[in-house]
Amino acid sequence: MGWLRRWRHRRVLARHRIDPALWRRVTSRMPFLRGLDAGQTRRLQELALLFLAEKQFTGVRGQALDDAIRLSIAAQACLPILELGLDWYEGWSGIVIYPDDFRVRRSEMDEGGVVHEWDDELAGESWPGGPVILSWDAAQHDEHANVVIHEFAHKLDMRSGEADGVPPLPPDMDRRAWRAALARAYEGLRDALERGRDGWLDPYAAEHPSEFFAVLSEAFFETPNETRRRYPEMYDQLRRFYRQDPATRLRA
Repeated sequence: MGWLRRWRHRRVLARHRIDPALWRRVTSRMPFLRGLDAGQTRRLQELALLFLAEKQFTGVRGQALDDAIRLSIAAQACLPILELGLDWYEGWSGIVIYPDDFRVRRSEMDEGGVVHEWDDELAGESWPGGPVILSWDAAQHDEHANVVIHEFAHKLDMRSGEADGVPPLPPDMDRRAWRAALARAYEGLRDALERGRDGWLDPYAAEHPSEFFAVLSEAFFETPNETRRRYPEMYDQLRRFYRQDPATRLRA
């Protein structure tokens, strides 16, 4: 059915457009987009328009939604797939927006067979085959994390099955090399934190390799030069996977 999807995409792009003033207003809060050239900006706008046509946004607990909120999420979500294409986000449609952080009930059985339950307070969550859930307050105001890029990196990771920090890689990439680079960087961060040293990345990245991949993806797009300096192996892997080199467009 690929031809039908392509036809629908052409139809959307022929019939709709993003208001230039709205695009400027929304993306003015995203300095990591400033290095995109005219062609990249046009592709990002087209991807965002298609994303908005395909995904269903739902505000909960009183969260109102408008074009600016939807476009803000779409632009950030589509940056990682700028050179990959919208097919990487197929198979699910829901995006749920809370006004603030939200709680999720967790349960886990320990080795002794005892079930432990607790509440997690989250700014974002991605479900395999299901929705992406976001806190709009965090998406707007968290200066230390990009919750949108983070959760959509999880979606890319999940395309190869369980989120483990290894998304589906193209044929010209070596899965063993990715795993080795990821393991060295991940264990290096964990070791730094255990020694009480500054690990630079959000410590949440040390929770699991999948979280490391998502947090490092945020850094790859937002602070690429420092990411390349601190994690050169993983920067190169991310550059090849995303088919982008943000350090070349954001020199500072």
